[in-house]
Amino acid sequence: MAKPTKKWQTPGVIFEPRSRQGMQLGINRLVDAIRPTLGPLPRTVVNEQYSKKKPELLDEGAVIARRIIQLPNREEDMGAMYLRQVLWTLHETTGDGTATAAVVFQTIYNLGLRYLTAGGNAMRLRQYLEAAIPVILNKLDEMVVHLHGKKELARLAETICYDPPLAKMLGEIFDIVSEYGRLEIRSGRSRELEREYIEGMYWDGGLFSREMITDVSLGRTSMENPAILISDLEVQDPQDLLPLLDTAIRSEVKTLLLVLKSVSERAMSVLLAKPNRERVQVVGVRLPGVRVDFVRETMQDLAILTGGRPYLQAAGDTLRQLQFAHLGHARRAWADTNFFGIVGGKGDPRQLRQHISRLRSTFADIDDSQDRKRLQERIGKLLGGTAVLWVGDTTSIAVEARKALAERTAEAMRGSLRDGVVPGGGVALLACKHPLQEKLHQAQDTDERAAYSILLKAIEAPIRTLLDNAGNDPGEILGEVVEAGPGYGFDVVRQQIVDMAQVGLYDTASVVKAIMQSTIRGAALALTVDVLVHRKNPPEVLHT
Repeated sequence: MAKPTKKWQTPGVIFEPRSRQGMQLGINRLVDAIRPTLGPLPRTVVNEQYSKKKPELLDEGAVIARRIIQLPNREEDMGAMYLRQVLWTLHETTGDGTATAAVVFQTIYNLGLRYLTAGGNAMRLRQYLEAAIPVILNKLDEMVVHLHGKKELARLAETICYDPPLAKMLGEIFDIVSEYGRLEIRSGRSRELEREYIEGMYWDGGLFSREMITDVSLGRTSMENPAILISDLEVQDPQDLLPLLDTAIRSEVKTLLLVLKSVSERAMSVLLAKPNRERVQVVGVRLPGVRVDFVRETMQDLAILTGGRPYLQAAGDTLRQLQFAHLGHARRAWADTNFFGIVGGKGDPRQLRQHISRLRSTFADIDDSQDRKRLQERIGKLLGGTAVLWVGDTTSIAVEARKALAERTAEAMRGSLRDGVVPGGGVALLACKHPLQEKLHQAQDTDERAAYSILLKAIEAPIRTLLDNAGNDPGEILGEVVEAGPGYGFDVVRQQIVDMAQVGLYDTASVVKAIMQSTIRGAALALTVDVLVHRKNPPEVLHT
C-alpha cells in the first residue's frame, strides 16, 4: 500500500502571468544586488546571510550571487536561482564578467517580457535573439588586439583589479612566465607584495626520507646531471633496487633521481646505505597524483621532458628489467620534503614542442574549468619557469581578500594573453550597435525586429551602469562618447573621455564574448518559461 502524500510534498503548479512575474522579480532582485559592483568605483554590498558572526562586505558579483541561496517567495526564488546558475557558470569558465553579464541579462529579459506581454511569440523571439549572437561575436573579433610587454600587461591588470601595486607585479610576472606559466599565489611574509621566480618546473611529491637532504640549512638536496627513473611502481623488496643501482654504477651515473609511487623502509635502507651512497647519489621522490589519469599524465610529461621511458605497473614492468637507455636525463634536479623540480630536461625538443602543441589544442577545445586548469598547469610546467607571488597586507582578512583578487586577476589575464583584448569600459559592446542596427533595418519579421531592438538596448546596459555607479549622468556622457568616435570611452577614474587603447583600458575578449553568449542564450531560454512547478509549502528543513 502506497504511503499517503504529505501536504508539503504536493506539487504547486504556477501558470503565467504569475510565473513570469515571479521570475522577473527574482531576477531583478539578484541583479539589483550585483549592479553596484560594476566598474572601477564600485559600491559595497553587505551580506549577513552567509556568516553568523559578522556581516560580509562584498564587491564581487560572482561572490554575491553565490551567497544568495534562497529568496522567501517561491516564484521569485526560481528566477533568482536560474540567473545565479548562469552567472556562476560564467564565473567558473572565465573568472570575470559576472556584473556585466547580470545587467545585460536583466535588460534582455525585462524588455523581452514586455514584448511578450504585448503579444510577441516567445519561441520566435528566442530564435532571433540567438541568431544575433554571431553578429556580435564577429564585431568583437574585429576589435581584438594582443598585448605585449610588462607595461601593457600591468595596465591590463589594473583595469581588472584596480590595485596598482598588484597590477604592476602581475604585469611583470606574466611578461616572464607567459599565459600558461605556473603562478602560485601565497599569503605574504610581510605587508608588502613580493615575487619569486623558480627556474625549471616542479611537481608536488617530496622526498621519501629526510636523510636524503644534503643541504640542511635549506632543507633540500640538489643534483647535477641526474639520470631519472619515471615509474608508478611500489618498491617493496630491496632486491628490486640492486639491478637499478648496478646499471647506474656501470653506466658511470653519479646522481640518480627515482620518481616512484612508494618505497618500503627495507628498500629505503639499501638506498641510504653508506657504501651505495658513496658510489652513486640516489634521491627518491613521490610520484605526484592520486587519480590514475593524473598519474599517467604526469609520467607522460616527465618522460617527454627528460627523454625517459615510464615503467608502468599495469604493463607488468619491473625494475629488474631496467635498461640505461630507458632513464631520462636533466641538467639539474632538486627535491625537498614537499616538492621536486627539474631544470633543463634533455628530452627531444621536437617531441616536446609537438606535445605542448597538442595540449594547447586540447585546451582550446574543452569548457570544463577544472580540466582547463589542469591542462594549463601541465603546459606551464613543460614550458619551464614558475613564479610565486607573496601577497601581504595589514590584516589576515585583508590578505585573504587580496589573494582572491590576485587569483581572479591572474585568471582573467591568462584569457587576455591567449585570446586578446578589446576596448574596455563597455566600449566594445557599444561598437556592436552598427551591425545590429543594419540587421534591424533589414529585418521584415516583427519578432526579428524586436530581438534586434532589445539587443541594442542590452549592449548599452554595461556602460550606463558603470557611469551611474561612478556618479555620472549616463545619458549625457553616453552622447559624448558616441560623438567622440570609435574606440573612445569614459574613464570614470579620470572623469574624462579617452581613447581606451591609448590609456590601456581593456577587457578580455574571451570574457566579453562569453558574457554575450551566456546572457543572450540564458535570457532567451528564460523568456520561454510559462509554467513553474514546485513543492507546495515545503518544511524549513528536510531530513533524509
